[in-house]
Amino acid sequence: MTSPILITGGTGTLGRQVVPLLRAAGRDVRVLSRHGREPVDGVEYLAGDLFEGKGIEPALERVETVLHLAGGPKGDEVATRNLVEAASRARVQHLVYISVIGADGVPLGWFGSKLAAERAVADSGVPWSTLRAAQFHDLVLTMLQKMVKLPVIPVPGGLRFQPVDSAEVAARLVELTLGAPAGLVPDLPGPTVYGMAELMRGYLKATGRHRLMMPVRMPGKAGRAYREGANLSLDVAATGKRTWEDFLAAYESI
Repeated sequence: MTSPILITGGTGTLGRQVVPLLRAAGRDVRVLSRHGREPVDGVEYLAGDLFEGKGIEPALERVETVLHLAGGPKGDEVATRNLVEAASRARVQHLVYISVIGADGVPLGWFGSKLAAERAVADSGVPWSTLRAAQFHDLVLTMLQKMVKLPVIPVPGGLRFQPVDSAEVAARLVELTLGAPAGLVPDLPGPTVYGMAELMRGYLKATGRHRLMMPVRMPGKAGRAYREGANLSLDVAATGKRTWEDFLAAYESI
């Protein structure tokens, strides 16, 4: 009998895709989330709160591998620190973490929080693997859906994205989870770099809408970092395959 794999954030965008892949690989899965529920199809659900440090110890019983997907707009480093400290005490053998491309290059709060969480993982004493991925197509879509509500859409000049499909990130995370600890692995961006205006034009065309777009300049250190491509990964050997256009064509409610 193999030990269960603990997944934090197992009910989120990535978690909902990772769980069935791990089950298909024959692994038992334990999900730690804010609300527990009855087990279903080899998946155990336990209640806990990483930010407050509650419910982590019981969730780690008999666990050798942890896949840490839980995250939010702030506080990732606190939640991650609580998790890795408990994982170290529980003698976990492998901790896999999902981070973001640009964590060490974009001077904004969320990126800094992800970088601090990366360091907590690396300094924990637990063998680890960390994958930095680009923004998901789903996240870019949500951002555009909010922007299109404006009568005139501000388009920051020099702001580029390399969106990646969440299913491809999930598959890569499963590969890492089932493998040996590998440290910081190569980034996983999408196959194409788009300016913000390109992404918006594609979305408007797909939805049959028309909006005026107004170029604006991003000020400060963050603007400079984006113009320099700190959130991009242009020299990786392998990227995701699914493009933004493919995503829009398949999405049913954009």
